[in-house]
Amino acid sequence: MILGKFFGAIRAQLNKLANYFWEADPIAQMQYEYDQAVEQLKEGRVGLEQYRGLVERVSRQVKDGESQVNKLTAQAKAYLKSGDRETAGSFALQLTKAKTQLEENKQQLAMHEAAYGNNLKKIQHANKKLVEVKDKIHKYDAELKMSEAEAEVAKLTQSFNMDVTTDFGQLEDVIQRKIDTNRGKARVASDLSNEGIDQIKAEERMEASMADDALKDLEVELGMRAPETTPLTSTAKDLGPAEETREREVTKVTE
Repeated sequence: MILGKFFGAIRAQLNKLANYFWEADPIAQMQYEYDQAVEQLKEGRVGLEQYRGLVERVSRQVKDGESQVNKLTAQAKAYLKSGDRETAGSFALQLTKAKTQLEENKQQLAMHEAAYGNNLKKIQHANKKLVEVKDKIHKYDAELKMSEAEAEVAKLTQSFNMDVTTDFGQLEDVIQRKIDTNRGKARVASDLSNEGIDQIKAEERMEASMADDALKDLEVELGMRAPETTPLTSTAKDLGPAEETREREVTKVTE
């Protein structure tokens, strides 16, 4: 009773272990079963070949028995024609025994031929099934790998979702913030680089004007240019009434 429970527990554990391996890699398990079936089929073929040898031996015995019967029949007839009934009787007795043995061999041959034919059909059928199983193994292996790849692609698609709740989305947000920070630094540097540009341009314009005036003075000094005079009318327009009177007096004194 106790031993029965013990062996039952062991059997249950072994079944669990077998189920684990079946679930872990069913393709490998199918291949293992297929290889075992192939080995059994090879053994069956060897047995069938040996059995065929037995059939051939019985067939040869039948042929030899038929030859012996024909030979004894001819000898018995010959002695009967010659009037030697005693010798003919001896051959007739041998002929009877030969016919009995021949009939038994024929029955054995028919039985063995039928058995061989049935076993041959079984092995041929098993071989056909093994070919189908092999094709199924390749098919299931390819389909299983494809389904695993599709599952991985689906998981990758989910993980690469742009949603901010996923890791990929959060990483993208960090990258975008760094890009914005770098662009902000570049903009500040650009804005600071424009500071003082107006003052520099004003100084450049003043220096250009002074250079132009100096060049004009040099041209006047060298006689290459007449001195510039300021029109009185233009000055009168710009001055007030008191300044206009003073200007007229200065003009009279000069005359």
